[in-house]
Amino acid sequence: MRDQLLLQQEALLAAKHHYETLSARHGGEPDCPETAWAHLKTAAQHAPSPRALARQAETLRHNIKQLGAVNLAALHELEQAAEREQYYQNQHHDLQNAVALLQEAIAQIDRDTEARFRATFDAANAHMQNYFPTLFGGGSAQLTLVGDTLLDAGVAITARPPGKKNSSIKLLSGGEKALTAMSLVFALFSLNPAPFCLLDEVDAPLDDANTARFCRLLEQMSAQTQFLYISHNRLTMESAEQLVGVTMQEQGVSRVVAVDVRQDPTAPQT
Repeated sequence: MRDQLLLQQEALLAAKHHYETLSARHGGEPDCPETAWAHLKTAAQHAPSPRALARQAETLRHNIKQLGAVNLAALHELEQAAEREQYYQNQHHDLQNAVALLQEAIAQIDRDTEARFRATFDAANAHMQNYFPTLFGGGSAQLTLVGDTLLDAGVAITARPPGKKNSSIKLLSGGEKALTAMSLVFALFSLNPAPFCLLDEVDAPLDDANTARFCRLLEQMSAQTQFLYISHNRLTMESAEQLVGVTMQEQGVSRVVAVDVRQDPTAPQT
């Protein structure tokens, strides 16, 4: 008997809920009791049977039991997880902005590097085209870029000594290679001249004619730069303003001899 009363009570509650739903749907309570009774009858007709409600209640109780114990800290953990997610999203946004700034900085550095490299390359090429005929007594030479991109490109030297065709520096003789290399070194040196320059037997593979042109170029450049060079060539030593020689008259004993070439050899030594 008690179970039947409970089922009837649940049916009435369901009918009441259905009635409230209909009232809200039609914009409020009915105007008369007859209308309300009609709605109640309709709700009672469409309401689930007590057995269906009992099965539904049993199913719900089973589902609740299957859920197990309720984690009361879940809401707090959810809030913490949401805060961490927001923190990581902010970090990700900051990293994206930093990457964009770095990429823009790298692109700007590449543009500046390309502009400076191009300007330096053109200036060095112009100086080399000036020094090469001075050292060779004619001919021409130029620098060319080898590669697809400017920053990764290599530099090739094309030289044409007097009376010869354009060729790679690999096909030149020893003396021609030395003069071509000196024209490139002096071209690079002219971009940012230093007050002092040291040369170590660069005239060794040169003949007398090439040595004479080399000495004349050094005399021209010595107006701005002091050259100190090591040489065993007679013509090179004759063009120097001062000579410093090292001799060994006794075994294991070196002696330094200095000669001022600019001084009159007939003048008395002091």
